[in-house]
Amino acid sequence: MQIVVREAVLDDCTLIADMTRAAWAGKVAASSSGHRETAEQVAQQLRHGGAFVLLIDEAPAGSLRWTPLDSDPAVWEISRMGVLPAWRGQHCSQHLLEAVIHHALACQAEELRLAVRADQGKLIDFYAAFGFELAEELDYSHANPAEPAPSVMRRLLRY
Repeated sequence: MQIVVREAVLDDCTLIADMTRAAWAGKVAASSSGHRETAEQVAQQLRHGGAFVLLIDEAPAGSLRWTPLDSDPAVWEISRMGVLPAWRGQHCSQHLLEAVIHHALACQAEELRLAVRADQGKLIDFYAAFGFELAEELDYSHANPAEPAPSVMRRLLRY
């Protein structure tokens, strides 16, 4: 199995939106805005932040996005990570997470943040294995008001 994680370009917007909806189907609460993702929304995020696309044997398998905070561009929020059902259970998401950590370090970002939905608490241990810690004092800037507030985790980047 050949795994490649590459930085996304604007031509990937439809692919990323389609993958997000497919990866979240049956996995994330139907009220999540990720189920209504559009290519234009992805394009806006790419212009402000970035994304990675995970390819397995040259086939799209997942994606992840990040956006610097408006109030502090050295702090990046990770969002919309998803792996297509055919590739789940094979540790594919760790490749996406490692890619954004290494990219943030290369760009001298100071902190990474992500949100764990209340219905997906088992992910806290997964992210903790990558150096993320719960940060109960933080609010997630993209929290869905129709959902219970997510738990925010952060990883401070040291150089």
